[in-house]
Amino acid sequence: MNYTPMFKRYLTKFALRLIVFLVVLFIYITQYDHFLNIIQGPIAFGVSPYHIFWICLMGIMFFHLFPTKTQTTAMRKRLAETYKEQPGFNREKLQAYIKEKNRGAIRVLIAWLLFNALWVVLFFNGIIGAKEIILITSFYFCSDFICYLFYCPFGLIIMDSKCCVNCRIYDWGHFMMFSVSWMMFDFFGVTLTLMGIAVLLRWEYTVAKHPEYMWEGSNRILQCRNCQDQTCQAKKRVVSYLPRFLHPYRSYPRPKKAAKQ
Repeated sequence: MNYTPMFKRYLTKFALRLIVFLVVLFIYITQYDHFLNIIQGPIAFGVSPYHIFWICLMGIMFFHLFPTKTQTTAMRKRLAETYKEQPGFNREKLQAYIKEKNRGAIRVLIAWLLFNALWVVLFFNGIIGAKEIILITSFYFCSDFICYLFYCPFGLIIMDSKCCVNCRIYDWGHFMMFSVSWMMFDFFGVTLTLMGIAVLLRWEYTVAKHPEYMWEGSNRILQCRNCQDQTCQAKKRVVSYLPRFLHPYRSYPRPKKAAKQ
């Protein structure tokens, strides 16, 4: 399998995020009583791992608000300069497509909020605390790229998304990632949540104003034959081996084994 430069970049980012989560999990398990002191304690000049993590995440979200040419097509499709109109596309089909995907997006939002309501209830009943909120956020931070590269329950079960490049809710990741960070009740946790919401709203503004950017029937850059990213390569392989209830609307043929010599 020939991996594209974008796919390799995403694999590298996933590896880095996985390392961050595993380090946080290791500290949580082995140094539970001192977890917050280690994460939030100063390393030098009053700067802690918590501060570094915040700076990196805010920087990532800044570039989601203002995408560059080095970023994935899935993100840049909301830009006018990226849009490649499909001549003579059917506007009625576009409206029907967006209406269907909007319904799916609402279902995802409700499901996500209901799921995270569990953490809110546990937190305000004193069953979990700031340590667990940091652990959950770091897990979401890693899971974001699991959805991109390997398996996305939202896209495959709820949204019926063809791929990330065509996904209606592609840039919801940071809103979802920091859904519980506000419960840290500090400047860093609250601002991460607010910035995630800002990225979400910026995305939704484009969907509402330029729905033609979001459909492969109206935007040629989203069509498979024009895709330069090919970040779906591993996901298609993984999904082809999963039971049908995990991908009720889409299936991919299993790769053929090479013939023995």
